Amino acid sequence: MKPKSSNFTGRWDIFNMSNWGEDYFNEEEQAYIKINKNNSGEFKFGYVSAEIDGRITKEDREDVLEFTFEGNDELEPVQGRGWVKLKENNLSIIEGEIFFHMGDSSKFSAKKVRDNID
Repeated sequence: MKPKSSNFTGRWDIFNMSNWGEDYFNEEEQAYIKINKNNSGEFKFGYVSAEIDGRITKEDREDVLEFTFEGNDELEPVQGRGWVKLKENNLSIIEGEIFFHMGDSSKFSAKKVRDNID
């Protein structure tokens, strides 16, 4: 079955994280989350990089991209889950949260910098 397309497609630069400061989350490069048309993608912040596998769901009539992820944190394997949704009345900012399995979590905000990532 073909995944439902969404307004989430593109590259989003992370500009705020509740659990880590900018000096950490932009340590190696600009922190980001990329979402492809098929709702897969990747994110990178600090020393964490991961691939995501997402699905569009509805929450209070809003589209939410819920995803699982698998990747590395300083070369140690990590996995978990997360979600993103459009900030109210703003198609160029998303808000979300990342949950590491048996570990930390952090809310984040990101702004769209590019469309049509594949």
